Amino acid sequence: MAGNGSGSLKRSKPNYIYSVIGVAIVLFIMGIMGWLFLNLQTIGDNFKEDIRISVYLRTSDKNTIGKIQQYIAGQDYAKNVEYVNKDKAKVIWNKENNEDWAKILDVNPLPESVDFFAKADYVNVDSLTKINAAIESQFKNEIADIQYPKSLVTNLNERATKIGLIFLVMSIILCIIVIISIDNTIRLAMFSNRFLIKTMQMVGATRNFISKPLLVRALLNGLISAFIAIFLLFGLIEWAGTQFPQIRTLQGISTSIMLFGGLIVLGVGISVLSTYRSVLKYLKMKLDELY
Repeated sequence: MAGNGSGSLKRSKPNYIYSVIGVAIVLFIMGIMGWLFLNLQTIGDNFKEDIRISVYLRTSDKNTIGKIQQYIAGQDYAKNVEYVNKDKAKVIWNKENNEDWAKILDVNPLPESVDFFAKADYVNVDSLTKINAAIESQFKNEIADIQYPKSLVTNLNERATKIGLIFLVMSIILCIIVIISIDNTIRLAMFSNRFLIKTMQMVGATRNFISKPLLVRALLNGLISAFIAIFLLFGLIEWAGTQFPQIRTLQGISTSIMLFGGLIVLGVGISVLSTYRSVLKYLKMKLDELY
């Protein structure tokens, strides 16, 4: 009996290796989706906070301009408030439109302005309308106009809602697929141990005695798979950060802990649960059914 048990354990080792690698790959894919899902809000906020709002000035008095700039900077909604003179306005315009009209025009027609970026929570049509009204009422005679890309703000909020909903549905579907894939992988690995489980039961071993070493092994295998997935995911994020520096602004300790902790819980939890279900299944089966 012991010899058969040893043979079964030896034969099961390759399956466990494939199981560990298979689970690690599935967790890695799940980790990528999880990272995108956790940072979806931050990515959307970064887009919103890149929208420039220009308060075009009617006055050229430096003290008045300073008061307008100071007033906006003191509001909760504003960030990166700056005074933009004609020369700087020309640089911004050329950069955004990728051309230089200095060859055509001798005079700079662009007005001076106080530009700022609103915090993400305020980048919606209702909030920006209230902000514009407040600034205009405070400096009615000194301000010519307040402009921002209204269509972009509207589309950005609508698309963000749709993308968030689509991504949520995709994440749920992927999570179900991941759970099923890991479960099938573990059950396939346990298939080679079915005769060992049944043999131990036939010689009088209790359910706990039979399942304990297999559950411990499942726990270790789940941890190994999770750490492999975390290592691969961390490497991918670091590489992506070198290619796209903006990604580094998304990295946060709390987000990483939540993501990596989730992968460990998912890997270990499903591995242990699937192993336990497989043990119970083979304990309930008759010897002839194992063939």
